[in-house]
Amino acid sequence: MTKILAFSGSTRRGSFNQAMVEVAAKGAEEAGAQVTVINLADYPMPIFSEDLESESGMPEHALAFKKLLLEHDGFLIASPEYNSSYPAVLKNAIDWASRMAEGEKPLQAYKGKAVGIMASSPGALGGLRVLSVLRMLLGNIGMVVAPNQKAIGKAHELVDANGVVVDEKTLTQLKALGADTAELAKKLTA
Repeated sequence: MTKILAFSGSTRRGSFNQAMVEVAAKGAEEAGAQVTVINLADYPMPIFSEDLESESGMPEHALAFKKLLLEHDGFLIASPEYNSSYPAVLKNAIDWASRMAEGEKPLQAYKGKAVGIMASSPGALGGLRVLSVLRMLLGNIGMVVAPNQKAIGKAHELVDANGVVVDEKTLTQLKALGADTAELAKKLTA
């Protein structure tokens, strides 16, 4: 069974991006994938430093995050847009997990794996600008980025008081992105 890891680049309580990636995860599940949804807030990591790594090794939460990446065939990532790019917490997690342990191949947690990307924000563009730089980053570390992507504007109008996505059009689009990513991951692991 294809395994998908879903998470957002936001650690904010009530994150629109976490809500969106959870919907995409349901789409991947409906397409037959086994999906694990996590929140990066549960994996606090120090800012990546080779000095820290050489002195203390990989931090516990970075190691746990990397282990999850290694165990999955593909990913769903939702990212907020911070000044036309991805947030530091997302890049930092990606950087830590890129470190090669003894016996591993370079970028083993990422290479050849499928990833579906999305962004959301209260603004009209929905984080559209982050998708270009996120696509470039993920492609450069060897991932196969699904051609379908989604930028969701006015996200605050698409969720209920509990932060759950309720807009039918958005639900349909995100579930399709999740299903597409699961299918791509299945093809890449066949």
